[in-house]
Amino acid sequence: MIEPVREPIAERPYMPGYGVTESERGLLPWSWAEERLAAATRYWVATVDEQGAPHLMPVWAVWHDGCLWFSSSGRSRKVRNLRVQPRCAVHPDADDPVILHGVVDLVTDPDPALLDAYRAKYGDAPPDPVKNPIVCVRPVWAFGLVESAFGSSPTRWRF
Repeated sequence: MIEPVREPIAERPYMPGYGVTESERGLLPWSWAEERLAAATRYWVATVDEQGAPHLMPVWAVWHDGCLWFSSSGRSRKVRNLRVQPRCAVHPDADDPVILHGVVDLVTDPDPALLDAYRAKYGDAPPDPVKNPIVCVRPVWAFGLVESAFGSSPTRWRF
């Protein structure tokens, strides 16, 4: 069972030399990030292999119960990497970036509500989760900013 995710702490990230205010005014609410994580249709997932070499691939995913979920072949490079190093970074393919860093669980018996959410978003359920595990990314921290408010919007959320 996947533990529920708690509401994160919002803070200003350390960005010396970029003209970002230290004030808490303008911090983005977590709901802003969740909207973007839920609305995107393509996401970029970064993993690393045993030697630390990066691997970046696009996936379809759903934001469900405070986690990002995607399906991938059990033989894919990203799943092989996640079996060795169960952490990744994910970015929805959209303006006003949200970058999610998290720990991963590989799920072979997903909640039917998750499968329904995936089907509603993409028109079909993900492939057989026994052969193609569902990857659950539980947030550890995230970063977001509104490009038109660069100096006042950068926000880091810690879980």
